[in-house]
Amino acid sequence: MRIGQQGRWGDLMPRIISALVMVAVALVGIWAGGFVFALLVALCCGGMVWELTQMLAPRRYGLAVQFGAIAAAAVFAASLLPTALGLALLLLPVGFGWSQVSKPAKMRFALFSLWIVLAGYSFVWMRNDLGASWLLWLVLVVIATDVAGYFAGKALGGPKFWPRVSPKKTWSGTSAGWIAAAVVGAAFAPLFHMGFGLVLAAVLVSMASQAGDVAESALKRQTGVKDSSALIPGHGGLLDRFDGMLGAAAMFLFLFIFLG
Repeated sequence: MRIGQQGRWGDLMPRIISALVMVAVALVGIWAGGFVFALLVALCCGGMVWELTQMLAPRRYGLAVQFGAIAAAAVFAASLLPTALGLALLLLPVGFGWSQVSKPAKMRFALFSLWIVLAGYSFVWMRNDLGASWLLWLVLVVIATDVAGYFAGKALGGPKFWPRVSPKKTWSGTSAGWIAAAVVGAAFAPLFHMGFGLVLAAVLVSMASQAGDVAESALKRQTGVKDSSALIPGHGGLLDRFDGMLGAAAMFLFLFIFLG
């Protein structure tokens, strides 16, 4: 029994340490805002595009570094430009990758790289235009979803959510993530002078976060890799850690644009 428990929770300590470091860096970046936050987000986006290229073109390491650098530069520069020019600039790394990646991987690279750079741009936009409170809300919803899902899934187990795509995810962990997100939404509702609508929005963002995780899991299964990289102890790579943030950013933009 003890051996089984150690196997089940063996990655807990490195996950906690890495998570604490990432949370501390994120909080400093969110508090600082401006160039500091834009640079932090841009570097993360560059790292994720580097990982994406490594998965889709594993023998072309130099190309992966180029794509990552171009993506980071594009996200950072786009944050300094008017919206229309910034969004147009974000197409540069996507188009460059499309022209260089082999045909079977073109569509996957285009979709995921566009998703990454748009989400990064969205985070910078949220911090600059909506303020730190909304961005902090979004981050906490994703963290609560992930933490509650991890512990509930490990402790309760049960039926798998989508075993063919993400064999580790369970319905217990998935539903626990929704509940945790609702709690975060309820806690922030008085700050934003909102009621149940914010709770519902938090649950929708939580679902989108989980969808982002599933999408990245499907990509890893298609490319035959366990983790997007080994950059973060206990978590794998940046895509493994921030796939939920990408999905959450997409849902937040949808809610903001269409519902206000």
